Amino acid sequence: MKEEKIKKINGGVCAAQGFLAAGVYCGIRRNRTKKDLALVYTPAPANAAAVYTRNLVKGAPLAVTKAHVDAGKISAVICNSGIANTCCAGGKELAEATCALVGEALGIPASSVAVASTGVIGQPLDLAPFRRGIPELVAALSKDGTPAAQAIMTTDTINKQAAVEFELGGKVCRLGGMAKGSGMIHPNMATMLVYLTTDAAISKEMLQRALSSDIESTFNMMSVDGDTSTNDMVLLLANGMAGNEEITCENDDFRTFMCALNTVNIALCRMLAGDGEGATKLLDCVVTGADTLADARKAAKSVICSSLVKAAMFGADANWGRVLCAMGYGGASFDPEKVSVVFRSAAGEVEVCRGGSGTDFSEEKAKEVLSANEIIIEVSLGGGSFSAEAWGCDLTYDYVRINGDYRT
Repeated sequence: MKEEKIKKINGGVCAAQGFLAAGVYCGIRRNRTKKDLALVYTPAPANAAAVYTRNLVKGAPLAVTKAHVDAGKISAVICNSGIANTCCAGGKELAEATCALVGEALGIPASSVAVASTGVIGQPLDLAPFRRGIPELVAALSKDGTPAAQAIMTTDTINKQAAVEFELGGKVCRLGGMAKGSGMIHPNMATMLVYLTTDAAISKEMLQRALSSDIESTFNMMSVDGDTSTNDMVLLLANGMAGNEEITCENDDFRTFMCALNTVNIALCRMLAGDGEGATKLLDCVVTGADTLADARKAAKSVICSSLVKAAMFGADANWGRVLCAMGYGGASFDPEKVSVVFRSAAGEVEVCRGGSGTDFSEEKAKEVLSANEIIIEVSLGGGSFSAEAWGCDLTYDYVRINGDYRT
């Protein structure tokens, strides 16, 4: 699928036909100026695919959502922010009761509602704010996805939305999404909270295959701080309203759909990584010349996960030895004497390592390159034909400040 056939558009989670959303303040947060309850709804029930955190400590809503997704189609997604329904007494019952309230308000089965929660872990949470907020949410449903994208934010500084348009069998289709996440981001088969919607017709099996495959090269290749959240979830809904012939196998239409999904997910990854807690710079590590795809991915992610690399990027210090060090313990197989490293940004580029040894580069130029707000760390392993890309951010004083008093 050629990328020019995938057109980036506005609309986020509401870009696709039939999807509506809303976000309101319902009383979970102390700060009344921040929305804390979001709803996404499609009158045409959607096939659903999802991936979830592998953290052994999981939020109660994940179990409820998984049961509902496995059982059938999904018509609505309800998500609160501020307090995570994790390690809370009666958490599963609260999640199920929330689904029942949404079902009653929309006239749909409670089993067709997915539920999620994000915020402080282990704090008391009851049904009262949901009772207040859900009727207001339903009344506010519209094609504007921004209030919902704002309502799922925690320490995020910007709401995160992306969407594309493409054709399947002559029918115009759209796929969009919204995401939240700024800290506790180190995905393992899932990420933060991401909601993706499409009006393309695609079977439940192929939808799950598409999502499970794509996250390996997108969300699982991103890290802010090395902490895998207890509430991570990526949920993809397809209501089929575009009217294309349903995708039921790996054909050209499926490959087009995969390209559209990948385009949206990469856009969201870049927003999430660039908005890491306290971050001032987006880090993009591109590894080429690996003997296997697994080696390329291990090397790239190890670089963007390294606290020392992240700190060096914050200080605009071309300490390239930290890049090699991170790859060396990351589990990838490579010959250190064949490695080359280039730092690149809008300010130019500087080769700092060739053949595993330092080059005679200008420290002044390196400082200029690394002072930009987006930095590409290009690594050539000098061997095979496999490559991978990973996204992260710098490590700043503000990260400690934000997390030092996050709860209190």
